[in-house]
Amino acid sequence: MTARPLEIVSASALMTAMLAERPWYVEGLLTSGVTLLVGDPKVGKSWLVLDLLRCLSSGEALWGCATRRVDVLYLALEDTLPRLQQRLWRLADEASEGYRIALTAGTIDDGLLDQLEGHLDAYPATRVIAVDTLRLVRGSSATSSSVYASEYADVHRLKELADAREIAIILVHHTRKMGDADVFKLVSGSQGLMGAADQTMVLRRDDRADATATLSVTGRDVEYCELVLRFEDCRWALVERLGEREIAERKAPPEMSEIIELVEAIGSWRGTATELAELITCDVTPPALAKRLAEHRRYLAERGVRVDRTRTSSARLILLRWEPPADA
Repeated sequence: MTARPLEIVSASALMTAMLAERPWYVEGLLTSGVTLLVGDPKVGKSWLVLDLLRCLSSGEALWGCATRRVDVLYLALEDTLPRLQQRLWRLADEASEGYRIALTAGTIDDGLLDQLEGHLDAYPATRVIAVDTLRLVRGSSATSSSVYASEYADVHRLKELADAREIAIILVHHTRKMGDADVFKLVSGSQGLMGAADQTMVLRRDDRADATATLSVTGRDVEYCELVLRFEDCRWALVERLGEREIAERKAPPEMSEIIELVEAIGSWRGTATELAELITCDVTPPALAKRLAEHRRYLAERGVRVDRTRTSSARLILLRWEPPADA
């Protein structure tokens, strides 16, 4: 069997091509493609999806972000009509005719893709589909010996539909029980899910009794950000939005700020970790300071401090130089 020839485009032609941009449905947060929305059970994912779809179907802004008014489909596969009715009553006085709900659907292996294609043909204004939850539409491939391969394949089939139709498909999913400092490693299952998806959102509460949660967002076309949300009157309200730089600022230990100020003032510095520790007011041991300089080397470089190391016959030295970025 002869393979089809590769479809090739030159880099030169690509650089000058006037390609259509991916459509945004929530500016800066939700674009076309597949999005994983992940969180612990009962953390409030379904409330978030209900309100997100309501905003999209009415053209209402979400957390200060403009939305594109579109028809939406909610596959509420773990819900009942009475419960959904009660929740919608608590969210708004009215809802758009373009906000449609289904309680049952096939699996990815058995009818779901045809059902979605049929719905899109019947209601072509539909641009956002939410599946709550992914577990209920996964097919028999979920039992494959290769978990990564089967999970990647399932999400990729939905992605092919999303890309072909230029729609957004939101897959509601659960976190795994074991904790991790990296919130994106909390996604239940293998890395195949995130590998196939275009973006991932993780909704996490540090304390289940706390009304405040953090929505961490990352993706191919979305800048990494964290939204601090508070659950009020059955909806998630925005408290604060942090960009990647602001997140790094908050996570960096306070001695990094002192080091930046020091090097900016004197231009360069050379000495041991013990000598550097004596120059700052933060209570940190020389070994811990040396380690943190390595851990936050990129953070310091983005703020104008280059960190190098050298060794003499008697000591290990730290070299700090003021080299502000060209775009600073």
